[in-house]
Amino acid sequence: MPLRIKPVSRDEHLAFVAARPSASHMQVPSWGEVKPDWRAESLGWFAEDGGLVGVGLVLYRPLPKLRKYLAYLPEGPLIDWADPELGERWLTPMLEYLRGQGVFSVKMGPPVVVRRWSAEAVKAAIADPTARRLSDAEATSYEPRAFGIADRLRRAGWQQTEPGGDDGFAAGQPRYVFQVPFSGKTLEDVHRSLNQQWRRNIKKADKAGVQVVRGGYDDLPAFHALYTQTAERDRFLPRPLSYFQRMWTALTAEHPDRMRLYLTHHEGDVLAAATMLTVGDHVWYSYGASTGRKREVQPNNAMQWRMMTDAHQLGATVYDFRGITDTLEESNHLLGLLRFKAGAGGEAVEYLGEWDFPLNRLLHKALDLYMSRR
Repeated sequence: MPLRIKPVSRDEHLAFVAARPSASHMQVPSWGEVKPDWRAESLGWFAEDGGLVGVGLVLYRPLPKLRKYLAYLPEGPLIDWADPELGERWLTPMLEYLRGQGVFSVKMGPPVVVRRWSAEAVKAAIADPTARRLSDAEATSYEPRAFGIADRLRRAGWQQTEPGGDDGFAAGQPRYVFQVPFSGKTLEDVHRSLNQQWRRNIKKADKAGVQVVRGGYDDLPAFHALYTQTAERDRFLPRPLSYFQRMWTALTAEHPDRMRLYLTHHEGDVLAAATMLTVGDHVWYSYGASTGRKREVQPNNAMQWRMMTDAHQLGATVYDFRGITDTLEESNHLLGLLRFKAGAGGEAVEYLGEWDFPLNRLLHKALDLYMSRR
């Protein structure tokens, strides 16, 4: 039997998330307030007995001059992806509801892991001249159910979004991330999993007098000043300061630890800063920023170790470095970032990626054409 779907309140949504060990920070109600160009709605899936069995944060983006919308569920929805009747029971009712809201196309990002590469496997892949992408290297482990889920999605008419560009990053959320598992590990265990360079750099920063402190709303301009420098250096378009101010206000109002800000000081200079997000037992290093000055005192390693330490104290089971490039070419400017993250131990993780369902094929194709020309 298909499940019944209808809007749920903010409290119902949050209670469902709180009862789960983990959920994406993009699937909590406050995330909708971070995106002012989108209208947000919390949807719930209900069983025959009336029990709430799934939720999803849907973001609606209107087409100019038309009462038609793109619906986006980033890193969601939070449903039973392993259900053999995934399409009929869960996704078909969602599509029917969204069609009734004037949606012409649906995009979602199933929170389903496909495979993992240990830090050692990533290091070997980078050193292998025959491996052009991480996907060319043998994975350390596979999640067999992921292939069945992908097959069910294709049979139901969903289309997998190919990563945009040569660096492996999709236009939406990253398909490849780097994570450090904390479950069952002491902080000493986590420290031992860092490579020698990381441990040496943390010690060097400590000896040089580097201090990592927690900041607040008033420190966001200092973070943003470093962030714009990072954007210029790493060739990406920076978000405005107002985005991070809105993010702080919305997320911390929902939960005081949903978002934290860290700043790295040395002799009166702010050398690095980062935001950290928490939902349940999953912690993300979200946005990072640093100056090119005083790199020799290793502010980034010091900051990450402080954030990992605090995440461990919060009871996190995973510290998530977020997106990494799939490209292993030495000429790729993002390869250094992959090396840095792999130095923390842990594993590279591939998710199922983002999927589209065109409810109006003509408008969906027009959107694809527009996005390809941006």
